[in-house]
Amino acid sequence: MATASTLINKFGKLAGWNSITINMLGRDVEGITELEYDDNVEMENAYGAGKFPVGYGEGNYSAKAAITLYLEEVNAIQRSLPPGKRLSDIAPFDIVVEYEYNDIKIKDRIHNCKLPGRGVAVKQNDKTIAYKFEMLISHIGWNVL
Repeated sequence: MATASTLINKFGKLAGWNSITINMLGRDVEGITELEYDDNVEMENAYGAGKFPVGYGEGNYSAKAAITLYLEEVNAIQRSLPPGKRLSDIAPFDIVVEYEYNDIKIKDRIHNCKLPGRGVAVKQNDKTIAYKFEMLISHIGWNVL
């Protein structure tokens, strides 16, 4: 009696933190602990006769991104600026995020990033100091060249 084989490992090795490279301000970032980005378009149902929608409407596009960097990484960026300049003075820049797994490469581009400010958050017994920057961005290019 022949039995059908079952594909247990459909996707192979899955993408994880170890499979991404983040390039920001012209170099691969090492002092990073977290990256978040997403976008969406406002949508709502349009109603006519009856109780079900007859279509939908679209509104504005919005995108957001946040990056958490170690204090040492932030200080390195700060030291690269002229004296008296702030992180918020850096011209808009792109962040390139590249995922590589199972011989697949995916590259996303977060466009026109601005760091609005700088801060420090540290408490007793912290082993490291990291800060989360909520960035201003224009849009995200998903799986771009």
